[in-house]
Parts: sequence; structure tokens; C-alpha cells
Amino acid sequence: MRTSSSSPRGSSPRRKLISVAALSAALLTAASAQAAVAQDAPSETPAARTEAAPGTPAERLIVGYKSGAAEATSDKAAAADAAAKGEEAGEDVDFRRRLGTGAALVDLGTGPTTADVADVVAEYRADPQVAYVVPDRLNKPLATPNDTEYPKQWDLFETTAGMRVPGAWDLATGSGVTVAVIDTGYVTHSDLAANIVGGYDFISDTAVSVDGNGRDSNPADPGDWYAAGECGQATGGSSSWHGTHVAGTIAAATNNGKGVAGVAYGAKISPVRVLGKCGGYDSDIIDAITWASGGTVSGVPANANVAKVINMSLGGGGACSTATQSAINGAVSRGTTVVVAAGNENQNAANSSPANCGNVITVAATDRSGNRASYSNYGTIVDIAAPGGETATAANGILSTLNSGTRTPSTENYAYYQGTSMATPHIAGLAALMKSADPALTPAQIESAVKSNARALPGTCSGGCGAGLADAAKTVQAVKGGTSTGSTYSSTTAMSIPDNGSAVESPIGVSGRSGYAPSTLQVGVDITHTYRGDLVIDLVAPDGSVYRLKSAAGSDSADDVNTTYTVNASAETANGTWKLRVQDTASYDTGRLNGWRLTF
Repeated sequence: MRTSSSSPRGSSPRRKLISVAALSAALLTAASAQAAVAQDAPSETPAARTEAAPGTPAERLIVGYKSGAAEATSDKAAAADAAAKGEEAGEDVDFRRRLGTGAALVDLGTGPTTADVADVVAEYRADPQVAYVVPDRLNKPLATPNDTEYPKQWDLFETTAGMRVPGAWDLATGSGVTVAVIDTGYVTHSDLAANIVGGYDFISDTAVSVDGNGRDSNPADPGDWYAAGECGQATGGSSSWHGTHVAGTIAAATNNGKGVAGVAYGAKISPVRVLGKCGGYDSDIIDAITWASGGTVSGVPANANVAKVINMSLGGGGACSTATQSAINGAVSRGTTVVVAAGNENQNAANSSPANCGNVITVAATDRSGNRASYSNYGTIVDIAAPGGETATAANGILSTLNSGTRTPSTENYAYYQGTSMATPHIAGLAALMKSADPALTPAQIESAVKSNARALPGTCSGGCGAGLADAAKTVQAVKGGTSTGSTYSSTTAMSIPDNGSAVESPIGVSGRSGYAPSTLQVGVDITHTYRGDLVIDLVAPDGSVYRLKSAAGSDSADDVNTTYTVNASAETANGTWKLRVQDTASYDTGRLNGWRLTF
């Protein structure tokens, strides 16, 4: 049995970290290892109230007291209450510490059974001064590493299923925004170092932290490898460096002549370590959420790098607990947007926490063709989809910063991973771009804009993938109020318009631009016609998308069309061949397209 120096109780040994034998390994494709979650609502099952992972009794409980109760503010009172509850239940119950939300973390003694835990839970639930009591669950990273530069980052720029990030960079880079990556911490990488600011290590149990100590100001990732038989796995697993991969997708240094580009490369990353060997506990994650967003956590110095965006590519099974929801609500009330992974079990995300918590942006994953990734969770609680990759073909994964060490840190490198963990930082990065473009945006406004400016999923999604595939260029332009640059491209080649005949198309080639067309693309049209109501006029984008400029109107008997239309073309790549399509839909009147122009 592993022992820990963290908060010893007399001569009683500290118990080992909860095993997750019943769960899939966190680094397997189809499912991440997630632990069962408690739910304090009347509909919860007994197991949900007593287990920290399926089949594994909880070793600790998180207790929230009602406002006005002495135990809500006094550690001494909470400790006395824990002892009293334990005595009534016939168990050894000790107060361990106060969480940042004000809840109390209590320990249940050595080797409790499910029945033992249920007895203690019943004592707390019978107390009218207790608002909730939930198990301290184990959470796991939600990603799948496989193996190993901007041309490889299809997820940012490819026409089919990329997130159209380059078009947003003309308007914002994330400058002035800090993103907290609540994850495994950070292993030094030269493609990230310039954007790393102070974080914190919130892992309180040395059996989980494996860095020789408990909480401290050093969020360095020492590795989360495990040997055969540990973490509920028959075979061992290498260190994932998960938090570093996530951080690279958000804010890897860009235009530095090497490596990969970050979605919000002007933003800063605050590494907040909560996941270690075999995962991490709710109690640590709750404090991390609170601290990262500017809240106060007892015994932890004030955060000098308050995050306006939190990325949580982690999760556990079951419903969102009141304890976790309280921390999220606190963060959002302080103006921090919380982005979470939907989970990797190919199931309804309603069964995964914190994906099913309120006040979060829940992210599903898509593959390189724009389909829901085979592993990604789905459902009505999903808000948005983003590229998460499929590494059956390695290059179809998400390339980001990593380390080559199988156990402890070694040389830096890059690797393709897949998972909703990889999709989530795309949205966290987008939120940082939006906050940089308009610092006044609230978390609710950020979520609304991300969803309302999404594009239809290029592929299929059985079960529901939210508003569609996130579109960075369109979203940032929407909140920034993108404007035309004044560059004009013209065609002066005249062509006849057949009377009541087939459509004609006039092309304009656009090159030398970066990113996407503006939301205020100006389309100037010069047509001579003796009955313009016969005409249907469309703008055809380089990818074939059609924007209707004018419909036929039998009552419009005026001559000619000589006007400028404004088109929101922010979803379209600027470079390529644009076409003006004109068709005469009725007989007896004739016309000619004299020319047309595009003003970017």
C-alpha cells in the first residue's frame, strides 16, 4: 500500500489513490478513463453517492454547508462536525481542508466499504445545515496520443474541416489574455516558453503528484507514467505530457521559424496542475478552477495571472456534482469562460462531467473530413464541435508540442494526438482571440458568438454536435466588427446574357491575400438589361458556396442593374476564383454583363 505524507492522521497510513480498474485507460482511443461522479439530486443512484470510480468506494467526501452554518466558515466547527458524523456512522471521519468554494473536504479512514461510505453520506444528508455531500471523484485526461510545423496543422486552415483560424489572425492574436490550462502541468518546450506565465501545482496527494511534495507554485509536469498493475491497468503506460500538448494548440509561439502555430499565439498560458499519476481529484480541480479565475483558496498565494479562459480537457463519468458546479459558477461570475471536453466514450455527453455542467462550453471532436470523430461524445449538451483528429492515420491527428520522455522529461518534440482533449483547446484559443478582440465580452456572449457563427458540419454527426463546426474567422470578425481593406479586384470582360436561357459566369481571380474574405465584402455589378426583374444574380465563392445577390421579381420593370451588394463572406478563403453568375429567367428582354468587381 502506497503511503503519503499529506495530512497524516495519527498512526493511520494514508491510502493509495483510487484505482480505476473498471475504466478504460486514458490513452486509449475509444474511451478515456473516467471515474463515476456523485450527484446530490433525488434521482441519483446509491453508487453515485458512494463511489469515486465504478466499483471503488470513495475515500473522501466534499461537503457543502448552507450559508449561516458555523461549519461553512469555521474549520474547527467543520472538523468537529466530521468527527461527530463519523461517530454516529461508526466510521473514522476527519476534516482535511477547506476548498476554494468554501466546501469542506473530509477523509473517511482506511479502506471504507461502499456501505461505510453510504452510512457517512446518510449522516451528512440528514443534517439540515448541509447543502450537499458528494464523493471526491477521480478525473482523467481525455486524449489519445499516437506519434510525430504549420503545413501539417490541417485543423487550423484546411478548407474541408479546418477551423478557419488564419482569417481571424488579421483581427486578433489573443494578446492580453491569459488561458489557464487545468491539466497535467507543463514540461519545458522552446515553442511554448515565451508564452508561459506563472501557474500552480494543486495536487495535494503525493501519491498522485509524484514530484515529492504536495501543493506548491511549481506546475512542472514530472510525468504521469504508471507501472503494470497500477491505476487499474494490467499493463503499464508512458507519460502523456498531456497539458503541454493542450497548451501548444492554444498558444504555441508563431512566426518564430519553427514548430507549430497556436490558435491564440499572442495569449499567455498559465499551467495549473491537477492531474498526476492515475488522474486527479475533484477537490484539487475545484480549487484550481477557483484560483485560476481569481478566487481565493486557503493556503495558496493570490493568483497574479488571472485567467479569462479556462481549458479543462479532463473529465469523469456521471452527473455534474454541486461541488464542481459551484466552482464553475464562481469562475464565470468573475468573468472567466470555462471550456470543457465532451469526453471520448462515443456516448451521450450527458453522462460525462464536467461536460454536463452548466455555465461551460462543451466541445465535441471532429475528424479531418468534418465528421464526428469515432470516439467523441455527443448529445444535446454539446455546444460546439472542433477538430480533434483521428490517428488511425497519424497525420490526421492534431499536431502539437510534446516531450519524448516515456517516464521523466527528456527532449522536446512534437506529436499527433487525438481526442476531445485536442478539440477543446481549439475553442479555448478561439475564446482568447475573441476576448482579445473585445475585452468587454462576457462568458455568455463568448459562448453565444461561438455558436451563432459556426458553420454546418462538413460531415455527419449522429447524436448531435451542437451548433456545428466552429469558424474562427467568422466569429472573431463578428465580435470585432471586421471592415473592408479597400483592395479591389475587377473584371471588365463583357458577355451577353441569353434571353430566358442558361446562366453565364464571369470569373475574377484573387491571389496574394491571407485568411478569409471580410464580413463586408463589396460586390459591384454593372449590367445593362431592358427588364431587370428577369434577372437572378449570385456570387459564387472559390469553394462553390453560393450567395444570392438578387432574385427574380416580375414586377420590377426598370432597366439595368448598376449597384453594389454587401456580402458576409467571412466563411470563405479570400484567395481563389470568384464568379458572378447571372441568369435571365423570362422571355422578350435581353441584356449584357458589362463587368463587376470585388472590394475586400
